[in-house]
Amino acid sequence: MFRRPCARNDRIYEALDVAITDPRNDVTEPSAAVVVDGGAVEIAPPDLQQMSVPGRHERGPVLSHLSLKMVLLKAGVVLADVLTIVVAYTVTTIVVGSGAAWSTGQIDDHLRIAALTLPVWPVLFARQQMYASRFLTRLMDELRRVVHVVFVGTVALVLIGWVAGMDLDHIWVLCFLLVALACVTLERFLIRRWFVHRRRTGRSLRDVVIIGTNAEALDLAEALQNPALGYRLVGFVATDPAEPTDPADVGGLPVLAGTADTVSFAHALEAQGVILATTSLELGLSNRLLRELLDGGLHVEITSGLRDVTPERMTVRPLGRHPVVYLEPARRFGWRAVAKRIFDTVLSSVALIVAAPVLIVAAIAIKITSPGPVLFRQVRVGRDGEPFFVLKLRTMVVDAEDRLAELMAQNEADGPLFKMSDDPRITRVGRILRKLSIDELPQLWNVVRGDMSLIGPRPALPREVAQWSDELHERLRVRPGITGMWQVSGRSDTGFEEYQRLDLFYVDNWSILIDMGILLRTVPAVLTGRGAS
Repeated sequence: MFRRPCARNDRIYEALDVAITDPRNDVTEPSAAVVVDGGAVEIAPPDLQQMSVPGRHERGPVLSHLSLKMVLLKAGVVLADVLTIVVAYTVTTIVVGSGAAWSTGQIDDHLRIAALTLPVWPVLFARQQMYASRFLTRLMDELRRVVHVVFVGTVALVLIGWVAGMDLDHIWVLCFLLVALACVTLERFLIRRWFVHRRRTGRSLRDVVIIGTNAEALDLAEALQNPALGYRLVGFVATDPAEPTDPADVGGLPVLAGTADTVSFAHALEAQGVILATTSLELGLSNRLLRELLDGGLHVEITSGLRDVTPERMTVRPLGRHPVVYLEPARRFGWRAVAKRIFDTVLSSVALIVAAPVLIVAAIAIKITSPGPVLFRQVRVGRDGEPFFVLKLRTMVVDAEDRLAELMAQNEADGPLFKMSDDPRITRVGRILRKLSIDELPQLWNVVRGDMSLIGPRPALPREVAQWSDELHERLRVRPGITGMWQVSGRSDTGFEEYQRLDLFYVDNWSILIDMGILLRTVPAVLTGRGAS
């Protein structure tokens, strides 16, 4: 148990009825009984009892507990940003200078102005919060900030050149903008992958405590099992001391009963932050708790109580004494829909032309190795429930549909989906085509026709739709896609519940940025064959 200074007397402590299980040993530590005023008995695990923790009104360590290693990591990222800009300046000058036959003086002038702008770049990156991991959780958020920084930095370059009395070459400026975008995007992507690797190996993680033990808190704990998010869960705080939580119910992690000593509990576990599950807090408790947590030098994060809603749709505004979240509707119509359709048509047409040689080779291989047509046509359900014929390269034997019934007993998927890791109906060439997703290239014609989109939910079979819940029918609000959130998240490796969640997330939160993110993730998913079946 933890002892808390009582308001009545500095020397009197109240007992907390809490037992803490040490997950490192998977056993309950031997307890030490301490008799305090009034004869009350409190129990404290010896390992935590020996730790020095801040008192209730004692300010804890500086936010984020920055170690020398973390400072050096941040400094390394700043240096990488500056060096990347230097590379962009150098490449641009070499390319443009060589093409335009610049003199040595012209090259020196442009590089001199470029050198003057170098101190500006770290400031721009910092202004866009690009050295704070909490603002860079998603790749698309970071890419958007990269575009902003490079654009503003290029404007600053032109202004500094103007102040210095030099008219920078317009082609050089435009070329730098494009080269810098490419270089910084690549650099930031590599840094991101490096940090993900560090987190997966147990480094660069923030130890946190979850306040709450209800369904939302447990769901949050499950999400934190992904180390790429940058967190390591070290304990829970049960908000109702009258209903103690068995540590076995929360993965054997320490559990504090009641919120009175949350700061001491967090510091004893060497946590740097807490995450509050709002649905577990009573009205009036949160303000006092937040004040104590922040005074204790802890990072504080609060859930919204919502799931599968993108932050871009949420705006926090005051409603009297209450900060409330206004939820923007998904905008699937207007200019965004027109832009998506133009993008689909243009990119699909170009992709069909580029992929023509691959399609020809695949068609010849199919024709030589198995009897039957090259293309496979199958009825799928499109937007608003309209049926259409989806086109694929045939990867199975001709009577595959007739043999489906006899294989249903070996179905490895849940829900209405069918999956069989070693499906005997797939031909030898078909396995290769499926592994590389070449069999789906004819669907580009479905996109050109308007039956499908490049990005969207997987086109469903009529027999699958017949087994859907009413909620899942919402996915028919949009065109099905060749690739989508389900496909890039593992495709056939994910279960039906995840399939449903991802499809509804896409329908509810669709935006052009989400489409761009899915398209970028499709390339590595296809190249690695992840989840292909």
